[in-house]
Amino acid sequence: MYSRRVAKNHPRVEVCGAVDELNAALGLARATATDDFVARNLPAIQKDLIVLMGELGVLPEDLPRYVRDGYSLVTPAMTAALDALVGEIESQNVTFKGWATPGATLHSAALDVARTVCRRAERRVCALKESGGPVNAEIIIYLNRLSDLLWLFARRVETAEVRPPTGVRPPNSPVK
Repeated sequence: MYSRRVAKNHPRVEVCGAVDELNAALGLARATATDDFVARNLPAIQKDLIVLMGELGVLPEDLPRYVRDGYSLVTPAMTAALDALVGEIESQNVTFKGWATPGATLHSAALDVARTVCRRAERRVCALKESGGPVNAEIIIYLNRLSDLLWLFARRVETAEVRPPTGVRPPNSPVK
């Protein structure tokens, strides 16, 4: 931004690419949505990711100008909104024991892909920070909470959609 140039493989470009990929994965999850609650909440998260990517795309010396120009930064309130969604899902007794195997439904599989892309984006942000690039710590917290939320979204979808016929062993259940 602001006509600054960095190499294509610069950690800042890597992290923006990972967040862009995450936003695209969320778009796929939204396009395949079968759960209204999840579908209603994904657009706001995608808008948050635009804020997050914008902040990460600005070199540290340009951040004051970025804010003066009216752009937003990632805030604890954004993370709190994710925490509220997590709390809402957990209050509905959507829980899961053991390991989840992605692919029970198209929608839950898309959410699991988004979750894994989110984890990669989080690792890229951590790598940027470790390489000496100043990073708003709230970005790492936000991405961590988002991956937790995406996991819960997928389990919610599976809980609602996957009801095996009588006598059929559900996925991830022990063989008896």
